[in-house]
Amino acid sequence: MSTSIRIDVPEALAASHSKHFGASGRAWIAALPDLAAAFLDRWALRPDGPGRHGMASLVLPVTRADGTPAALKLQPVTDEHATEPVGLRVWDGDGSVRLLDHDPDTGTMLLERLDAARPLSSVADDDTAMGVLAGLLERLVAVRAPEGLRRLADIAADMLDQVPGAVPALADPADRRLVRTCASAVAELVGEPGDRLLHWDLHYDNVLAAEREPWLAIDPKPLAGDPGFDLLPALDNRWDEVVASGDVTGTILRRFDLLTEAVRLDRQRATGWTLGRVLQNALWDVEDGETALHPAQVAIATALLRHRAG
Repeated sequence: MSTSIRIDVPEALAASHSKHFGASGRAWIAALPDLAAAFLDRWALRPDGPGRHGMASLVLPVTRADGTPAALKLQPVTDEHATEPVGLRVWDGDGSVRLLDHDPDTGTMLLERLDAARPLSSVADDDTAMGVLAGLLERLVAVRAPEGLRRLADIAADMLDQVPGAVPALADPADRRLVRTCASAVAELVGEPGDRLLHWDLHYDNVLAAEREPWLAIDPKPLAGDPGFDLLPALDNRWDEVVASGDVTGTILRRFDLLTEAVRLDRQRATGWTLGRVLQNALWDVEDGETALHPAQVAIATALLRHRAG
């Protein structure tokens, strides 16, 4: 099959690549229409509707030569993205979108088609949505991570090395104390980093409705580590609604209990590794020039620390 169809690159995707990846991002965007056309030809695909995009990837709904619906995902080859097909192959559709084909040289993937118009965030009842997410998380982390993935052991050690240089950038002494507290929690656990296959970004918008199963996870950033390190993206889902509930601490702890019970995690370890995610986010924010912690991160850490102390 040969196609002359040209793909329009969304302006927001182009802007994101320019902001986050600079010249290399702009070069990738410039080559994207030809890359898409090449894989439509190579894998005998026909475009089947408007695409969607995240910060770095473009996903095009397509139809295969046999009429099967699928999704063509185009993204640059980076450390963050390179492990996605590794995780998807290991899970093989058990709780996650299924990988149908992959080109390692360009990072291009052909995926099972899910319903991009129905993310889990469309489920209004938070306990129902969190229950779905918890069930998927239980299945995903039940698998031992394969060799070659990034390891939480290395990430945690690197975070601890960064703390002394990052803390002075925070203007509020309370923020500085909280970062040190989170670092202490990580230091206690760094010798037992775990070996499970983690998604690393499992939140409501990374779970889509499907035909094969009601819901499946997408967009993993696979990592080998302790499942407790995978909880935070679920805890700060729909944060505006958490604040509007009038019971921020209660909502955080209800979500935390639901997740830890579903995955059968030790709550102390899960608390420690969740504080590790708060630390990771804090370090990223400081690197981006921020001088204060995000209020959601402070609220989650404070709630868990009080719960642990109680």
